[in-house]
Amino acid sequence: MARILVSDGMATKAIERLKEIGFEVTEKHYSHEELSSGILNNYDAIVVRSATKLTEKVLSTIENEKGIRFIGRAGVGIDNINLEEASRRGILVCNTPQSSTQSVVELTIGHLITSTRHIATGDRKLRENNWAKKELRGTELSGKNLGLIGYGRIAQGVSGVAKAFGMNIHCYDPYISKEFAKKDDCIIHKNIDDVFKNCTHISIHCNLNEETYHLVNEERIEMMPEYGSDGMKCGRHIVNCARGGIVDEESIIRTLKNGVLSSAALDVFEKEPLNLSLLLEQENFHGTPHIGASTIEAQSRIGDEMVILLKDFFNGERPHSAIN
Repeated sequence: MARILVSDGMATKAIERLKEIGFEVTEKHYSHEELSSGILNNYDAIVVRSATKLTEKVLSTIENEKGIRFIGRAGVGIDNINLEEASRRGILVCNTPQSSTQSVVELTIGHLITSTRHIATGDRKLRENNWAKKELRGTELSGKNLGLIGYGRIAQGVSGVAKAFGMNIHCYDPYISKEFAKKDDCIIHKNIDDVFKNCTHISIHCNLNEETYHLVNEERIEMMPEYGSDGMKCGRHIVNCARGGIVDEESIIRTLKNGVLSSAALDVFEKEPLNLSLLLEQENFHGTPHIGASTIEAQSRIGDEMVILLKDFFNGERPHSAIN
């Protein structure tokens, strides 16, 4: 039976299910150097999360008749996989796009609330024995404009929750129709700058590629209004639970320092793990260590979906979430 390498971990239930089906499963994380030595020729498929980088260098070591034929991305983003090289070598790439949606939606909303109500800052000050009640006056989400950059499953989920809070939704996504966004009562913009010009709160929900690299920069942050559509001054707020690199972290640091940006909440970073960074010195920066899909429920669903993908592929069927 097929040999499966699970590189970044997967739900125990899914591992057990794969073994029950008859797959030979190895749970081991190899370094990039080890992967580049041709180790993947010992397997028929690999399952990765975001930690393992399947670069051109790694994939170029795979022998057509010997190495992996399937790459499973346990999650959504595939920026850690060289899709062009995989396609050139006839390796199918699949992800699990629906399994982590709810978890990322909830984290995004959590960051929005934490930023505007100073929850993390208040917690820190309490631990410092500082009763900072008067310093931590926040603002409501209700009556404010939320700009969504990208309008896929996660953004649509965020839109639904944000509307329940009374927010007005604006979005930019060149790959969807105006009619599609209208059905969700979302104002769609053809120019991304118009989203920034109209929204006090911005949340990122697009893929990382050449087009979106450093899409959020100092110039666009300065376009954002400080007043909500309810007339209340609420400042400018950025949330990114999508991919590191879409937000220019140097621009975030500068605009937090000079007061142009009121808060930034990031779950993803250009270089992970985040080491010593000036971001961590900014009072109004809140971060989490790439935990968007890190819930028991999401990991269980991801494992279940990956089992189906692997089973279908090795039964000669085309998996439902094939990317190439």
